[in-house]
Amino acid sequence: MLINGLQKLTLLDYPGKTACTVFLSGCNFRCPYCHNAGLVVRPQEQPVLGEADFFAFLKKRRNVLEGVCITGGEPTLRADLEEFAGKIKQLGYSVKLDTNGTRPEVLSRMIERGLIDYAAMDIKSSKSGYSRCAGVPCADLRAVQRSIDILSGNKMPYEYRTTVVRELHSADDMVRIGRWLKGAPRYFLQKYKDSGDTIQPGLSACEDGVMSDYLAIIREYIPDAQIRG
Repeated sequence: MLINGLQKLTLLDYPGKTACTVFLSGCNFRCPYCHNAGLVVRPQEQPVLGEADFFAFLKKRRNVLEGVCITGGEPTLRADLEEFAGKIKQLGYSVKLDTNGTRPEVLSRMIERGLIDYAAMDIKSSKSGYSRCAGVPCADLRAVQRSIDILSGNKMPYEYRTTVVRELHSADDMVRIGRWLKGAPRYFLQKYKDSGDTIQPGLSACEDGVMSDYLAIIREYIPDAQIRG
C-alpha cells in the first residue's frame, strides 16, 4: 500500500475510539472544496510512508490506539485496500473507512468480509447538485445510491456527512438531502474550512445561523442529525 500521510492521533475521526488516520492519494471526484487537494490532483508530490513503518507504528501503539481511519482521496480506488485493511484487523484494531460511495462493490465486499467496523460516506449535495459539488460532469448517482442501500441494509454502524459551502449549497439542497436520506441513523453537516490547499480557491463557509437553519431542515427527516466542526 502506498501511504501518503499519517495523523498519529485523532479523537474526532472515529466516533467513540482513540485512533490514527492514514491518508491514501487518488480520487475520482474533484470536489472544489476538497481540503486534501494535494492527495487528489498532485499525488506524485505527496510524502510516502512505507507500509512496514506504518505497521511498526501500529504495533507500538496497541496500548494507546483502538482504531484506524482510512481516508483519502478515495480509498476504494486502491486495488490493495482490502489486503491492507485485513492486516490492520489482524493487529486487533477497528477500521473505519471514509468513502464517496462510488465503489459500492468494494464497500459491500469489505463489509461482508468483516474488514471494516464503521463507514463514513460523503453525501456531496442533493442529487440535482451532485455533479457540481463533486467537480465532475456526470457523477455516478447509481453507484452512490447503491452504497446507500448497502449501508442501510447492514448492521454495521455508519454515518453520512455533507461539507457545507456557501457558494455550493442552499436550503433547497438540504430539503432534498433530507428526503433522500430520511431515517438515516447518523448524519452530520460539516462547516467548510479553507485548508489553504483546496481545488478551487475563493470558497467560503456559511455563517453559524445558516448552519443552524440547515440543521433544522435536515432534522425534519433525520432527527439525530448534528453539526460537526
